[in-house]
Amino acid sequence: MSNTSKNTDIETMITTLGKQAKAAAKVLACATTEQKNKALTIAANALRENMDALLKANALDVLSVKKAGKADSFVDRLELNPERVEGMAVALEDIAKLADPVGRVLAEFDRPNGLKITRVATPIGVIGMIYESRPNVGADAGALCLKSGNTVILRGGSESLNSTRIIVECMATGLRAAGLPANCIQLVDTDDRSAVAALLRCADYVDLVIPRGGRGLVELVRNEAQVPTLLHLDGNNHIYVDKDADLTKALSIIKNAKLRRTGVCGATESLVLDQAIAKEFLPQLVDTLAGCEIRGDVAAQACDPRINVATDADWDTEYLDAILSVKVVSGLDEALDFIEEHSSKHTDAIITENAEIAETFMRSVDSAVVMHNASTQFADGGEFGMGAEIGIATGKVHARGPVGLEQLTIFKYRVAGQGQTRP
Repeated sequence: MSNTSKNTDIETMITTLGKQAKAAAKVLACATTEQKNKALTIAANALRENMDALLKANALDVLSVKKAGKADSFVDRLELNPERVEGMAVALEDIAKLADPVGRVLAEFDRPNGLKITRVATPIGVIGMIYESRPNVGADAGALCLKSGNTVILRGGSESLNSTRIIVECMATGLRAAGLPANCIQLVDTDDRSAVAALLRCADYVDLVIPRGGRGLVELVRNEAQVPTLLHLDGNNHIYVDKDADLTKALSIIKNAKLRRTGVCGATESLVLDQAIAKEFLPQLVDTLAGCEIRGDVAAQACDPRINVATDADWDTEYLDAILSVKVVSGLDEALDFIEEHSSKHTDAIITENAEIAETFMRSVDSAVVMHNASTQFADGGEFGMGAEIGIATGKVHARGPVGLEQLTIFKYRVAGQGQTRP
């Protein structure tokens, strides 16, 4: 098949998915909360009932990436086990328990002419979700879009295609049982990379695209998108340890932020350290992070011979692995400049007992999430009480930080009159 013919087929497939999603969105916008919750609950049970099939499909995906020589951290993000599948099912049930955001009154006011104006939360419409290797993202995205009244077209990573097929089938089981169109949650069922660009151009049917992945994906979105996007940049997250930090607390926080799960976007990738405590702190840090490679600048290396050389590229790298870069700075001002230059605007934290320094940091760092004396791995919709999340928005338009149900709605104005005409 020629490239032209192949691309035409992909465009046709995406257009068909878009038309079906648009039609389903009209039905879903009028669905009751009870219908949506029923769909989610039955989908959760379907995941449990089809666990064997899902794990077998996932094993094929994992085998493929291992043969391709992918890093262990990549395999960890992809791999499912009974506990992770159960976690996916529980996440769906938790979303069913959350308040329905659709129809929520955001503001209301009466005008002197007697008009009653109400601002009400409504679904966005059709969402295109582009993500990489983690299969649970498809389940979370499908559930959040469903509960918020949006239909969704899922374009997961080709590495997880077998797993995602089973997940979408389970979601469809719930939708049909609740009397809702199965096309509320659809899969771009191809590993052809041109499907991503085709989805980004599907402006006639897709209202919003949410890309969740590394810089390569995000750059593609920036260059190709003809549809509004809600960017989820990579998590090049920093922790600044101030000279007034409690060092015992700092060691505990950094260990969790780096090593709890290295392959999540909330993991810390760079440590910024005040020079006043570097000699005392860094040897303790190397001991605490046993098994983690630490790469540092000249000042950091001078504090401990176990620290390897950091290159300029390290400051901008989301490792998603047991690697941490360390930059020693003269104080808060240099730390802020360094973070501004290298942060992906996802999550950055400070460890200090100085309230004034902490407040300056929290006000100055222009990231979606800023933290004081806490692990960056708390940057998560579930930890924020939102249930699951569809991503961490790092831009400044519409939503920022964890994107949960509330952030997947927009609003309309409802105006009620008694026959008023404008003079």
